[in-house]
Amino acid sequence: MTAALRGPFLRAFLTASLTAGLAWVAGGQALLGRIDPALAVPLLAFPMILLAASQRREVARIRLRTAVLAMALLTIAQALLGLILAGSAAPFQLLLVLTLGGVAALIADMLVQWRPGIRTLPWLAALALLPAWFAAGHILLAALYRPAAAPAGAPAATMLTGLPLRWSGGDDLAAMIAEGVHDDPALARLAELGPVSLVDSLVDDVPPPGGAVLLAHPLALAPQELVAIDAFVRGGGRAVILADALSGWPPRHPLGDPRNPPVTSLLTQLLDHWGMALGAAPVEQGAAIAVDVEGKRLRLSSAGRFDRLPSTCRAFADEHVAYCRIGKGEVWLVGDADLLFAPLWHPLVPSAGHLRQADTMEWLAARLWTGAGQAMLRPLWIRSHAA
Repeated sequence: MTAALRGPFLRAFLTASLTAGLAWVAGGQALLGRIDPALAVPLLAFPMILLAASQRREVARIRLRTAVLAMALLTIAQALLGLILAGSAAPFQLLLVLTLGGVAALIADMLVQWRPGIRTLPWLAALALLPAWFAAGHILLAALYRPAAAPAGAPAATMLTGLPLRWSGGDDLAAMIAEGVHDDPALARLAELGPVSLVDSLVDDVPPPGGAVLLAHPLALAPQELVAIDAFVRGGGRAVILADALSGWPPRHPLGDPRNPPVTSLLTQLLDHWGMALGAAPVEQGAAIAVDVEGKRLRLSSAGRFDRLPSTCRAFADEHVAYCRIGKGEVWLVGDADLLFAPLWHPLVPSAGHLRQADTMEWLAARLWTGAGQAMLRPLWIRSHAA
């Protein structure tokens, strides 16, 4: 390589390396367990300003060539990392980074080459560009990663649960009424994605036609409730069942209080009727584990495995999750209800859904309402070997 080419190549290589490093550390890839190229978008201005400053005395042709080479090296590096760590190069995300990287390089070059009467003005403008680009980048990503809500007129998902997802849990009924409805983040998030009907009985509150049922670690159900669930599914209904083998949901009341969630699943009779058996959660399991189901990331805690499944079922994530055809209907089963616990899925930054730790709510929405849960961009999770 000649001396004339060595300088531009070195600057391009350092720029690409810096951008990839920023995406890994400051962009949240390492913290979130993701390798999304798009997480580099809010950080592109900084390396591009440094590149423009390092070659401010070069002719326009050299500056352009170096910027193009830097973006090419960054694209190749991100594509390889995506293929190796997640099994996908995320071409749309790469195109987004390539396009916006070119825009950032052009703006940075214009600012550095600017020759106004006040010599410090270009550098002040370059410094102002950094927070503006950072904020605009996150606003753009929030929009692109935002999942679609259920279409207007979609039937409500009927939810039956023993988890404390509504009300404050206080002992004073008057105070609870005065405070009003206080939804857990999981219920609030589901309600943002589609209509939810929280009921106490599927016999008294029959799911609407075309609607789905979400059983999230319910209390003990009467025989007629179990019959109603079985009839709903066999008749062509859709259901998602979270049957926790060992609930870790923080109790709001003293131990032994019946208002607390059940310690373990009380759906054994229903599962046995369907030819299924949920095993105990492993005692040695400590921290939450990450599992992947059809490209979606779920984080589970003290999850049980389905030891027995009929031939109409397909197991995922080392038998922690299963999909089954029951009669004319279908059921998704998860051996854990703690996946609804907000710390396991909530974004690291409030209102920044693109920085989420798991796809739990998006995954549930896609199974409760047709057309919900999908977005233009999806997280590119680093493959999990925990389960």
